[in-house]
Amino acid sequence: MADNMAKFGHDDASVVVVVGTGSGGGVLANELAQRGVKVVALEAGGRYLPEDYINDEWDSFAQLSWGDMRTTSGDWRVARDFANLPAWIVKAVGGTSIHWAGASLRFQEHEFKALTTYGPVDGASLLDWPITLADLEPYYDLAEKKLGVTRTNELPGLPGNNNYLVLEKGAKAAGYSKVSTGRMAINSVDYDDRMACQQTGFCFQGCKWGAKWSAAYTDIPRGEATGNLEVRDHSHATRIEHDDDGKVTGVRYIDRDGTEQFQRARIVAVAGNSIESPRLLLASASERFPDGLANSSGQVGRNYMRHTTGSVYAIFERPVRMWRGTTMAGIVQDEAHHDPARGFVGGYELETLALGIPFMAAFMDPGGWGREFTSALDSYENMAGMWIVGEDLPQETNRITLNRGETDRFGLPVPNVHYDDHPNDIAMRNHAYAAGERIYRAAGATRVLPTPPYPSTHNLGTNRMSENPRDGVVNKWGQSHDIPNLFVSDGSVFTTSAAENPTLTIVALAIRQAEHIAAEMEKGAL
Repeated sequence: MADNMAKFGHDDASVVVVVGTGSGGGVLANELAQRGVKVVALEAGGRYLPEDYINDEWDSFAQLSWGDMRTTSGDWRVARDFANLPAWIVKAVGGTSIHWAGASLRFQEHEFKALTTYGPVDGASLLDWPITLADLEPYYDLAEKKLGVTRTNELPGLPGNNNYLVLEKGAKAAGYSKVSTGRMAINSVDYDDRMACQQTGFCFQGCKWGAKWSAAYTDIPRGEATGNLEVRDHSHATRIEHDDDGKVTGVRYIDRDGTEQFQRARIVAVAGNSIESPRLLLASASERFPDGLANSSGQVGRNYMRHTTGSVYAIFERPVRMWRGTTMAGIVQDEAHHDPARGFVGGYELETLALGIPFMAAFMDPGGWGREFTSALDSYENMAGMWIVGEDLPQETNRITLNRGETDRFGLPVPNVHYDDHPNDIAMRNHAYAAGERIYRAAGATRVLPTPPYPSTHNLGTNRMSENPRDGVVNKWGQSHDIPNLFVSDGSVFTTSAAENPTLTIVALAIRQAEHIAAEMEKGAL
């Protein structure tokens, strides 16, 4: 860290402490710093920049991933095959904005009103968001400018690689029309002091060119440049403390030397993703808040959503070389609408996907090393791939809890991730498998391989927004219903999941939240 960067004392109770530096926390920290607010950001992982990223699947996974112990339960496939890796997220400054693929889609209007639109669904805990698309549109505008989203603000779309051309040919032949290389937070031209995409294809391993937006090398250094933001990496938050009035007073964390520290705070914002954020709130239980902070409703950790996912691969007579070019610059959106005649509520997107041979071997059919599997890998050059992303219904029983029978390296209970598929998810996934097969057959595929969900996913819910404090954890600003100076600033605040990739919405909410917090601080209300 350069000497001219901000350093705040542990006893400085005027700072906002942000826990986590990804698309929510990293953006919030920068936006507050730009408004003159002093911020200390705690990041459990290390600091890596494009020159540090490794263009190799396994080595990159080891460098960036949140590999800490977790446990799983429920009937989902991931608990069976990847018990200690329920979600593939990044533990580093910039968070999962390093590893995301860049797809940046606005939610549809009806998706903010899922309960009103779909009606009650057995087994689901549907709820309308306390905000509407109209409320978020100005912030979507700001987020698209920040991220440099293609096909917005006169930025052209990315070129289509072979994987996209196969998808487009098949989709159009199958009767679909909403097919493009999508809205991507990956530069199609030089933009915002970042170069255009070089089509390297290692989007999940961190963009070595900086063409893809990540908080790691945009918002974080810009926030630091104001003199108002101090980022402490290798700082694992363990507990949020509060005073006798029930207001939070700061965050305990373990620093890179293994020493416990306490940073006092005027406001605390939790942005650790949908697993770590509820874990921290639950682990901060006290005599006054016996069930954890912000949890008078009993909703902290509940309604965990991970999108209805799966993938479809297909083999063709000629080489496709799907790994060349931008990984997810390709989308079919015709199935993203709500049409219960299909046998499920909500909709789904189909997006191009390419995995390298190591991940393909791990995820395509773990444990099934027969002829069917090896012959598929033999045809890797000729393979095309797509990912299913669909609305996953919230269920109260899908939840993050503290597993007191297992501890991490600090001796703290690990989070348990419990998830059962809802019948709606299964119906949607099967419909999407059939759509994917139809697309690839129409493009001339000789073999189609539907592949079950793997750990890479969108983690949402667990601290959901609600109008009524009884129904959720935070209000429309991401402010805890119970504790006015405690905020949540990541995808865990999503009331429902919608069909779209969530990062653009997380960023838009963070910009909006920063504006609100700064204004309330100025008024003396916070």
